[in-house]
Amino acid sequence: MATQIVMDRYGDTRHNFDADDVKSLQRAEARFKKLTGQGFTAAVRSPSGDVEIARAFDPGAEETLFFPRLIGG
Repeated sequence: MATQIVMDRYGDTRHNFDADDVKSLQRAEARFKKLTGQGFTAAVRSPSGDVEIARAFDPGAEETLFFPRLIGG
C-alpha cells in the first residue's frame, strides 16, 4: 500500500492507495495534480532512503510527501 502524506498548517494527512486498484490509483494521481497545481512540492523517498523532487505522478512510489511552498515575511 502506497502513501501520500500532505503537510499543511494543521499537521499532516495520510492518504493510502493501492496501485493495483484503478480507481484508487486515479484518485491518487488526481490528488498529486491538484496539490502540485496549488503550489505544493512533491518529494518521493527511494527504497535506498534518498529523497527526490517529483515533477510527475509515480504510481510505484511507496511514499510521496507534499509540503507547501514556504512564504517569507
